[in-house]
Amino acid sequence: MEIDLIFKIAAVGIIVSILNQVLVRSGREEQATMTTLAGLVVVLMIVVQRIAALFDLVKSLFNF
Repeated sequence: MEIDLIFKIAAVGIIVSILNQVLVRSGREEQATMTTLAGLVVVLMIVVQRIAALFDLVKSLFNF
């Protein structure tokens, strides 16, 4: 497993948490929630791409 993937996910988490705190303290709770959801979607897209690559690898390994 590439350590790069973990760093990407951690970077997205750190950025989203900082933006969330800034938005909550400025009184924009709705935008903070939307920022958190957007960060979750970004991380899920990264993970889904890696899982798709894993399935392609398994498929090519067993010659399906």
